[in-house]
Amino acid sequence: MSGVIYEEPSIWLFLLVTVILGGGAAWLSGRAVALTWRAYWQVLLYMLLLACAVRFLHFALFEGSLLSLRYYLSDLVVLIVFGTIGFRLTRVWQMTTQYPWLYQRTSPFGWTERKGEADPA
Repeated sequence: MSGVIYEEPSIWLFLLVTVILGGGAAWLSGRAVALTWRAYWQVLLYMLLLACAVRFLHFALFEGSLLSLRYYLSDLVVLIVFGTIGFRLTRVWQMTTQYPWLYQRTSPFGWTERKGEADPA
């Protein structure tokens, strides 16, 4: 698997830098975008920048290649997954706690309109 997804001699370095450090930062970035009620496309923009930082950490700490499109994209995919999960979980929490009369949670990643009484207007 080395050479396809990660370039380090051990998968543990990839897991440490990309998944744990980068994934944690991506999770928090996605969460921050959701908490400020911004659009999802901003998560993608931040992940592009964060993937550059993760690629730099691989280069600076473990003598990895800095300008490798293949490894940049593999880091980017991992970061987008973590950023999206952080964004989506936070957005579902926001919608179901701030508007409990309108929405109910259907899963950790989704909500639906509450079917209930009609407005007595």
